[in-house]
Amino acid sequence: MKLLELEDNLTHLTLAPELGASIVNWTLRSTGQPLLRHNDSQALNTGLPGKLGCYPLVPWSNRIAKGGFDCPAGWLALTPNSLTDPLPIHGSAWQQAWQVVSQSGDEAVLQLDSSTPFAYRARQRFQLRDGKLSIELTVTHLAEGAAWHGLGLHPYFPRTPHTRLQAKAGHVWLCDGSKLPTQRIALPAEWDFQQPKALPGTLVDNGFCEWDGHCLIQQPDLGHELQCQATGSDYYLLYCPVDLGFFCIEPVSHPVNAHHLPGRPGLVLLEQGQSTELGFSLQYRELSYPSN
Repeated sequence: MKLLELEDNLTHLTLAPELGASIVNWTLRSTGQPLLRHNDSQALNTGLPGKLGCYPLVPWSNRIAKGGFDCPAGWLALTPNSLTDPLPIHGSAWQQAWQVVSQSGDEAVLQLDSSTPFAYRARQRFQLRDGKLSIELTVTHLAEGAAWHGLGLHPYFPRTPHTRLQAKAGHVWLCDGSKLPTQRIALPAEWDFQQPKALPGTLVDNGFCEWDGHCLIQQPDLGHELQCQATGSDYYLLYCPVDLGFFCIEPVSHPVNAHHLPGRPGLVLLEQGQSTELGFSLQYRELSYPSN
């Protein structure tokens, strides 16, 4: 499998175009310290983007109920696409091989022309500058009939007992047993990340609304923090599994199952040739203070 290597003066990025244009690792050049969840050859050999560092969500994020959704031309049927979930999840771009459009020492552009579940073109631009990783994700609708689109990114971050998160939001969706949203409520105290705080000790797998796009991930045990900024993303999904050593904060353009929510919040109806995009940047900063 061909991997792409990018670097700037501070960090090193490894990409796997054939595995859904996933990030394998993003590390410090000086120490090898992982900035995303570290992945070894065993993780890469699974062939599963969900075992890697980050992958794109195109042309929708997370789960869709009812076996499909309505488009102007009629019902678009979907089938489950993951062995670990009974519902169609995370679109189709993560399960296809992407092409390398261009590459330099610190920048690469990858592209996918997909026919599933309809014709679209996805493009990711990765750029490193002075310890800042910038990702631009764009989708262009290619099919004749219009369809609803959504975008997201699914990064995995290391989690230690002292990992702290700041990500301001207004409300959060509660979920049912199938992880579909049921009601939107004010933030409970343990899920209120207005100020940096430790991650909950219980499972979180929920969508947060009215996000300002800013996110701070402090890793005092690891000696760094990441100052993140999303564009085209008013929502984030927070996934905190228990005792697995990682967590995910995913910038997304729409809530889970938006195709079946009133008004289809965050989705964009694209005609042939029209595009929508989402951006996410992660700025590395060294932390000088000790963990406490």
